[in-house]
Amino acid sequence: MTTVMPDPIRKMDLAERRKMITKRLKPLKNNCGNGYPFAVAITLCLVMIFTGVSEYFRLMIVAQGVRDALQDAVISTVVENYDDVYHGVREGYSGGYQPTAEDFEESIDYGNIYDKMDNILGLTQNGEYHEKNASASETQFKIWNLDVEIRNAPFASSDRAKERFEIDSTIMLEVPVSFGGELLPPMKIKVKNSAGYTPKF
Repeated sequence: MTTVMPDPIRKMDLAERRKMITKRLKPLKNNCGNGYPFAVAITLCLVMIFTGVSEYFRLMIVAQGVRDALQDAVISTVVENYDDVYHGVREGYSGGYQPTAEDFEESIDYGNIYDKMDNILGLTQNGEYHEKNASASETQFKIWNLDVEIRNAPFASSDRAKERFEIDSTIMLEVPVSFGGELLPPMKIKVKNSAGYTPKF
């Protein structure tokens, strides 16, 4: 009977192969560093959220600045009518009227609201638009289509809030919107404002 002895060389090869396989599988079983992709994803999401919130606040700040400038310009126009309104106040009214020989006639100073807003906001006129430019090729915002309605107070026995000298104004505002370095459709809103003259005494 012949006994077959195991080949030591083959036995060594099997051991080396197992050792090599174990060595190659060891990095796959290592859990260190698995949180890095998740941390990167969270960071990117936070950056996108912060960018969106920052752009939103930028748009709100621009809109508020234009609204404040329009209000200042309208109030300035109302104040410019004080000399016309004053005559009516002395007679118990708050309208813009000038006395004539026998009666009163309407007298209103419309002013120039565009010029006042250009001076306040530092705008330049480009056709029908009044623009605020950050550079030669970049426009921060632009306004146009100013509509001003002046309501003179009628003659009455006393001044009432709904019948005082008032100026209502609206203007269109366009602000470019960008996100992630890409330009999006601009924000277009109508800014409204109202101011009136009420006698203090």
